[in-house]
Amino acid sequence: MWATDHHHDRYGIMLPVGAGVAVACLVWIVTVLVGAGYIAGMTWMPWVLPMALGVATAVVLPLVLGRRRGKHDVAALTDILRRS
Repeated sequence: MWATDHHHDRYGIMLPVGAGVAVACLVWIVTVLVGAGYIAGMTWMPWVLPMALGVATAVVLPLVLGRRRGKHDVAALTDILRRS
């Protein structure tokens, strides 16, 4: 995925992975604390839901953050160039 993402220089290579893992861990903790793993018919939830949300976070975060960071970098560079 890193080689196909042409904007990875804006947010780094580990941010999407780290955010996906953090979201997956938090969702797993919440589903286990709620007790979804012990309810009949819902034992899949603490395993599948964190994986799905972690992957979704790792895909969506670069799309949102890359655009914002790119606009911010261009604005900051323009401001620096105008001052000189």
